[in-house]
Amino acid sequence: MLDVLNKINAVLWGAPSLILLVGTGLFLTFILKGLQFSKLGHAFKLAFVPNQKDTDESEGDISNFKALMTSLAGMIGNGNIAGVATAVTLGGPGAVFWMWVVGLLGMTTKYAEALLAMKYRDKNQIGEYISGPMYYIEKGLGHKFKFLAIAFAIFGAFAALGIGNSVQSNTIADVMTNSFNVNGVITGIVLVILISFIIFGGIKRISDVAGFFVPMMAFLYIGASIIIIIMNYDKILPAFGLIFEHAFTPVSAAGGFSGIMVMQAVQHGVSKGIFSNEAGLGTVALISGNAKTSHPVIQALVAMTGTFIVTIVVCTMTALVLLVTGFWDPSGGLLSGVPHDPSLEAGALTSKAFASSLGVVGEYVVSLSVIFFGFSTIIAWFVYGAKCFEYLFGVKLVMIYAVIYVIATFVGTVADLRLVWAFADTANALMMIPNLIGLLFLYKVIKKETEDYFKPSTRQLNE
Repeated sequence: MLDVLNKINAVLWGAPSLILLVGTGLFLTFILKGLQFSKLGHAFKLAFVPNQKDTDESEGDISNFKALMTSLAGMIGNGNIAGVATAVTLGGPGAVFWMWVVGLLGMTTKYAEALLAMKYRDKNQIGEYISGPMYYIEKGLGHKFKFLAIAFAIFGAFAALGIGNSVQSNTIADVMTNSFNVNGVITGIVLVILISFIIFGGIKRISDVAGFFVPMMAFLYIGASIIIIIMNYDKILPAFGLIFEHAFTPVSAAGGFSGIMVMQAVQHGVSKGIFSNEAGLGTVALISGNAKTSHPVIQALVAMTGTFIVTIVVCTMTALVLLVTGFWDPSGGLLSGVPHDPSLEAGALTSKAFASSLGVVGEYVVSLSVIFFGFSTIIAWFVYGAKCFEYLFGVKLVMIYAVIYVIATFVGTVADLRLVWAFADTANALMMIPNLIGLLFLYKVIKKETEDYFKPSTRQLNE
């Protein structure tokens, strides 16, 4: 079964899907006139200097900031640690450049997803707002496209149990065992108690927890990364030189290092960039509809900043640490000459890179980051999975999904999840396809709402 899923994933995540993802980003960038560049400052202002009048008078369940933090909780995960290390070791330093490209293009994809989520959001029977690709596909494209909406919801609910939950709890359990000598069963019990308390408290409690955890874990990880980069300040410019040089030229073989072709840099940079920022998967649309805001574009701009933070800031920090310490190169470090074990897996590689400058403190920073990142991802992806489940079966049965979700959390801490990983990759790809179809078919709505907001009279009214 595992071999079959791996073969399916090789097709689903092959060139056609990556071209569709990047192509959608390029198309949206064109029709929105490079909005992710020209309006980035305005977007950050909306995200972190909220207009209290807009928040108080607008309908919704949570603030723009908490919607962003919940989205970031799902995005800032172990892909920013292990995923980046995998991209750099398999694709070379040039992969970082292509991660930046897909991140910058993905900002418009995230923008479009959040805008449509707000445009087509609805209320459920208990008065909470509901949104997501399934709603803008069905309501925006018409009933004949409902099969795509159903497909997204099915695969989204399954993906949340896998990549968003049991895979994360498995990683947390491994770290707790290896770094703190805590048995996986104990970790599972503690996680079940904590996760149950949070998710059964509803969207407001989930967003409150995300609003606390995300800034704290980002400060811990980014702060430690900056310290390491400053300690190796003489290697910063050479590191950027490697990134730009090997984005367009192969990495030569040296010693036991086999070399890396440009196509490998592109492939790993694009695929791991998408894995880290989720642009195109439609997940941000599942939470954006809960935000309190007076115009869809406001929340869309706020959501867009999340992709910038994850890819351009967090992923870049990981990549620079690997490059300035030389731990990206299995032959012993083409940049700094620091030798290391080429058999190290991606997460362990990042840990050793941090430890090379900060000692045992560096290892603990990575360990704690993995725990915090994984925990926040679990609670954020519950929102995503529950929204998908609700679309399929109604709000009254969401409690059943919550129970299944909690069980999956415990199973993840004690099980071999290679099969779950493979299935989650499949589910993610099958979420992406109907979502991107919806974005492309609804581009006129995206363009019209954007133009409406940026009219001087409309913008003044909404700020």
